[in-house]
Amino acid sequence: MYLTKEVKEDIFKKHGGSEKNTGSAEGQIALFTHRISHLTEHLKRNRKDFNTERSLVKLVGKRRSLLDYLKKKDIERYRAIVKELGLRK
Repeated sequence: MYLTKEVKEDIFKKHGGSEKNTGSAEGQIALFTHRISHLTEHLKRNRKDFNTERSLVKLVGKRRSLLDYLKKKDIERYRAIVKELGLRK
């Protein structure tokens, strides 16, 4: 399994402040980014997996809406997470 409990805790510790702070926007965005990169690699190998492609598009939309929320609430936090994760604007 690509997303173990330890990986999740590490993501939230690095981006959300602590491993228990799973609701922070930065932590959620980082988790979605990790999942998106995994699904992208899967789709490179399995081009006709349309269910995974649909899941990937939904995840990208969720991440985009969280980024829009963060941009509206606190532009500095938005800029920090985009720079840290290397996302395009």
